[in-house]
Amino acid sequence: MVRGVYIHIPFCHQICNYCDFNKVFFKNQPVDAYIEALGKEMAMAVAAAPQAFEKVETIFLGGGTPTALSAEQITRLLQLIRTYIPMAHVTEFSSEANPDELSEDKLQALLAGGVNRLSMGVQSFDQGLLKKIGRTHSNEHVYETIALAKKVGFENISIDLMYGLPQQSMEQWKKSLQLALDLELPHYSAYSLIVEPKTIFYIQYAKGKLALPTEDLEAEMYDALMQEMEARGLAQYEISNFAKPGYASIHNKIYWDNDEYAGFGAGAHGYMQGVRYSNHGPIKKYIETVEKGERPIVYQHDVTEAERKEEQMFLGLRKVEGVSSIIYEKKFGETISATYRTVIERLVVDGLLEQDTSGIRLTRKGRFVGNEVFQQFLLED
Repeated sequence: MVRGVYIHIPFCHQICNYCDFNKVFFKNQPVDAYIEALGKEMAMAVAAAPQAFEKVETIFLGGGTPTALSAEQITRLLQLIRTYIPMAHVTEFSSEANPDELSEDKLQALLAGGVNRLSMGVQSFDQGLLKKIGRTHSNEHVYETIALAKKVGFENISIDLMYGLPQQSMEQWKKSLQLALDLELPHYSAYSLIVEPKTIFYIQYAKGKLALPTEDLEAEMYDALMQEMEARGLAQYEISNFAKPGYASIHNKIYWDNDEYAGFGAGAHGYMQGVRYSNHGPIKKYIETVEKGERPIVYQHDVTEAERKEEQMFLGLRKVEGVSSIIYEKKFGETISATYRTVIERLVVDGLLEQDTSGIRLTRKGRFVGNEVFQQFLLED
């Protein structure tokens, strides 16, 4: 049963130096044809498995940048979504956004089309760092856009921050945190920079021209993040996410719960009926395939029982509440300890995990080395 729907908008007016998502410059792209192709893909998918889409809870517009679209294009996209995706059970409808692209007419189009949550890519409040990472907005854009969004009627607003950026100091990070938290928003996400292949930063890193903070400094930044969020009454519910009561992201929790979701658009990924799949990435290929009346899927993988167990652990452990014993046993017919006793015992002794009758979870110490902990739960074939 599909709980969430992800829709990929691959267009950007500016390509960020750290971004490895499927994206292209907006100019001279077949944007309108792409939007119509999205409608056709959704129609085909829902027609093929109507029962799977009966209780969709969340929809997420990601990218690229959904707000790169014009107000008219946003209106058309949302019209197609409401036409083909059953909306009766949708409680959270999110859109990513850039602070310098959200005009009042775009905000009104989003709200009128059913979007009730905005996720804004702010990343930093330091103008020098913003320039280094390829962002084009200013702090004034952030303040003005948030005020405008509230005026239009948005209450559920989240911003993304980044730390571990090139030459970023602790002072810069704490200042960004302070300015972000002074906005008193209900949700914040904060991610450490990961230098991904096929990005501008990767090229610079390979040439020895990317001066990154040390691992120790990055850990100190993460510690400051957790302390500041807690001090402002924002509960950490996942390694990188913090929220006031009632504002945790429902859509992202679907991923961490290892539940099923549909992915639409060029390069989008999905997980339906035990199969993980991805779509054609090139926009022209995606549109051509859909217009021929074919699903644009380029890769499919039937997830094995062992893989499902692994995913349940390394996705679920991202959540502060951890992996539920009851849910694990319901899914797999055995206890977590029956599958992973030795690993769990070792990580508990190391102070990285804690376990009780409700399940297992990372300790505060464990959150600093989450990826190393997750790797311990990969089962051997």
